[in-house]
Amino acid sequence: MDLRNVVFAIALSFAVLFGWSTFFETPQIEEQKKFQETEGKTSNNKKKQSSTPSVNFDNTNIPNISREDAIKSSNRIKFENENVEGSISLKGALIDDITFKKYNETLKGDKKVTYLNPSETNEGYFVESGWAASNLSNMTLPNSETLWTVKGNNKLSQGNPVVIEWNNKSGLIFRKKIELDEKFLFRITQEIQNRSSDRVELYPYAQITRNQNPDVTDFYILHEGFIGVFDEELKEDSYKDIEDRKKEYTADHGWLGITDKYWLTALVPEKNQSFKGEFLFKNGFKANYIQNEPVVVQPSSSKSSETKIFIAAKEVKVIDGYAESENINKFDLTIDWGWFYFFTKPLFFIMNYLFELTKNFGIAILLVTAAVRLLFFPLANYSFRSMAKMKILQPELLRLKELHKDDKVKLQQEMMALYKREKVNPLSGCLPILIQIPFFFAIYKMLFISLEMRHQPFFGWIKDLSAQDPTSIFNLFGLIPWDPPSFLIIGAWPIMMGGTMYLQQKLNPTPPDPIQAKIFMFFPLFLTIILAPFPSGLVVYWTVNNVLTIAQQWVIMRTTTVKTK
Repeated sequence: MDLRNVVFAIALSFAVLFGWSTFFETPQIEEQKKFQETEGKTSNNKKKQSSTPSVNFDNTNIPNISREDAIKSSNRIKFENENVEGSISLKGALIDDITFKKYNETLKGDKKVTYLNPSETNEGYFVESGWAASNLSNMTLPNSETLWTVKGNNKLSQGNPVVIEWNNKSGLIFRKKIELDEKFLFRITQEIQNRSSDRVELYPYAQITRNQNPDVTDFYILHEGFIGVFDEELKEDSYKDIEDRKKEYTADHGWLGITDKYWLTALVPEKNQSFKGEFLFKNGFKANYIQNEPVVVQPSSSKSSETKIFIAAKEVKVIDGYAESENINKFDLTIDWGWFYFFTKPLFFIMNYLFELTKNFGIAILLVTAAVRLLFFPLANYSFRSMAKMKILQPELLRLKELHKDDKVKLQQEMMALYKREKVNPLSGCLPILIQIPFFFAIYKMLFISLEMRHQPFFGWIKDLSAQDPTSIFNLFGLIPWDPPSFLIIGAWPIMMGGTMYLQQKLNPTPPDPIQAKIFMFFPLFLTIILAPFPSGLVVYWTVNNVLTIAQQWVIMRTTTVKTK
């Protein structure tokens, strides 16, 4: 067993172990570390915020009626722009009904993605804003049951805000000016008019409530759940984390919310105001913030506070645009670019540019694949020439092993001398694999998380590059009228990928160890089964990459010779 094969086997074993720990095991140590850090910060924050009230408006009784009945049960403000449409309930002034006009739920059918749901439904998912006081017994404040009145315009659209009002009958008048831009931003300006003879101190807040734990991808590569940036630190917590324990943070600036794979609900407090943020489970999952310093309203005066609410499709250009135009720190992290942010995101822009030129994401993937091959051609060329020489040297290596089978030291010396004489690097075969790993991961990440690649077709039977190949060899790719179970869906593209991987393997030097050779023989079959459920765009990339590699290796094999003693 030569050094190259030993190293390759070790690398393969490490990859399997790393993949298992990454994708299947919960990172308990990291979670425990985060918990300890959070607990320490939380205790310090509690000391600093002892005077700040908590957001305590809870949906304790959920009637669990249908979505349609819930929407009909209250008077509403309708809104619409080029990207969204929906309504705001005048009961509680809740944003609880929104539809993304440009996105369908499935490939088949025209039903658009409906995101939020009224609080009265079992799947309730809504946003509220308001005021809290340190002593509620002396003051009546609006809550989720308050019936607001529209003043003037009752249809919300871009450039046409809506004003709603409520009088607590004790000298305080509460107003909300609700604005909607051309995309996904709601701007809520809350005003208090004090007609009483007393000084009033109130704390502005906003809260997202989700009655149930939604269906999530539950895959390590993608975060779904609670998310926020508090000052400069990104915080991500799963629904299970928050169900187990509350998380509390304080910051001078930032944002927080709940993210899904392709959609987002986020709150941005008023600028230059410190706030306390909470992720908690209490009669539903909640993400909220409350301003640390009260708004003081003197008699016969008024004060206001502004909140930004994003209920958005996570389009990269849109999210980046909001981060810049609204000066929201690290708002682009709502899209989960992962640890290799610095690499994955630029590659996305390249891919998206090629898509705009070709109008087909599959072709964009092919062009990126070819560009990667050209970029690393000299390095890969060196590697393949070394591997070609290794293949040609196999008979000589077997002769040396037979000649020095009882003298391992002498065998090693002769092999090293042979490698040096023929200028062969036994480790060079690992280079193509190492080169491909970051691109493989980056493309996988893009296909998995990017809304822009959702429902994008290729050619033939591939209608969605972000989904797995829908065909299966077990029903002869649709010729047999039978729908196999999910674990038997091994499509045409994964099989082509496995076939090209097998051909590529045949061009590499054969491991001298019989057991090792058998392991490598089954490796393409193993990867075919493993990668079959992956996005078809990723499999297309890997297949085309294999074809280009085979062509390069074949040419090099035909032109490479060695001289042996």
